[in-house]
Amino acid sequence: MFDTKEIIETISMIREECLDIRTVTMGISLYDCQSEDCNRLCTRIYDRIMTSAADLVKTGEDIEKKYGIPIINKRISVTPIALMAGGLDPDGAVKVAKVLDKAACELGVNFIGGFSALVQKGCSNGSRAVISAIPQALAETQRVCSSVNVASTKAGINMDAVAEMGRIIRQTADLTADRDAIGCAKLVVFANVPEDNPFMAGAFHGIGEPERVINVGVSGPGVVASAIRRKGDCNLTEVAETIKRTAFKITRVGQLVAREASERLGVPFGIVDLSLAPTPAVGDSVAYILESMGLEKCGCHGTTAALAMLNDAVKKGGVMASSHVGGLSGAFIPVSEDAGMIEAARCGALSLDKLEAMTAVCSVGLDMIAIPGDTPAEVISGIIADEISIGVVNTKTTAVRLIPAGKVGDMVSFGGLLGEAPVIPVSKYSPAQFIRRGGRIPAPLQSLKN
Repeated sequence: MFDTKEIIETISMIREECLDIRTVTMGISLYDCQSEDCNRLCTRIYDRIMTSAADLVKTGEDIEKKYGIPIINKRISVTPIALMAGGLDPDGAVKVAKVLDKAACELGVNFIGGFSALVQKGCSNGSRAVISAIPQALAETQRVCSSVNVASTKAGINMDAVAEMGRIIRQTADLTADRDAIGCAKLVVFANVPEDNPFMAGAFHGIGEPERVINVGVSGPGVVASAIRRKGDCNLTEVAETIKRTAFKITRVGQLVAREASERLGVPFGIVDLSLAPTPAVGDSVAYILESMGLEKCGCHGTTAALAMLNDAVKKGGVMASSHVGGLSGAFIPVSEDAGMIEAARCGALSLDKLEAMTAVCSVGLDMIAIPGDTPAEVISGIIADEISIGVVNTKTTAVRLIPAGKVGDMVSFGGLLGEAPVIPVSKYSPAQFIRRGGRIPAPLQSLKN
């Protein structure tokens, strides 16, 4: 239960500090939809989604009205389509993507995730069909999001898949070049992917999940930054305590919304993802949190240490507020979606190399980063391989969402929560020979924990 003081604090956070629920995401199992006939498969998928999520958007809107808490996105995640696509060719997989898009549009949800494949150890026929279909599927749909898991600490890194994803991102960028490569903003490459993530583009309904589930993702960077500024000139121990307490309050709001949505929809409550998800709105920025700690500009020396403390304190505060914490949970650093990150990248304080270092301690990875539109596929694969190795060696989730568009210094714009980003340079030297070797990088020694 919330006491009067907490209610007043929450109202203040919503009105003045950009607190919101970033997403209520319904996960839907599609296993019962399997069919060797593509048309029958598509019909079953469409019917299952439309029936399962018929009241999702209305329920979200009703909860917003009841509590006055903005719920920015209502989303759906489904069983990875690669698991359903064993009998499909790439054209059939594209047809499935269009059915997902049709259902999402008719239901009024913002995104639908699950056009996904898990290939950390090898590639099945269904995975090949889905991966080959990704460029066309993302170019010809509006709300479909795609993810591919190419590595895990247990399996190592599938470098054949890393090489293929460099080509897939390159093709997706080319097919959507007239829209600032928007297709790439809906595609993420993972290591150690979580199966209960409510955030796009990486959301899918994992194989261990129930028939349906409600997962909620919270936001609130502006709330944390304001709390640190109010604390004034204190030491870092006190800063960490302030972040913990604030994360607790933010997560309590997410827990409230998750339970309400679960009860109204008659769907099990899954997890609250307590990640600090920024927006392009002024003040709602992870970069501003870091700068409120005393950094002149996000990206300067000390940034990685500050981000590590932030990520740890958010998790410590959040786990006390919710009985079920999952997903990614921590601090996101998507460049195009964070006003402070955009500023830092534009002025040169934040480079690709510094972003990579920061991903060793944050929740995800190289996220929503615009690179030159003529970047070769092998260089994209090299960036993926570097980032994915951080996740594998450190037994954490890492991810890559790159947008090849424009020239260095240009601004590319995607609109809405996807924001805009300055195009930043990549290394002029090529990893092509290394990428062409293929094979698998073996799992690290720390994977042997049984």
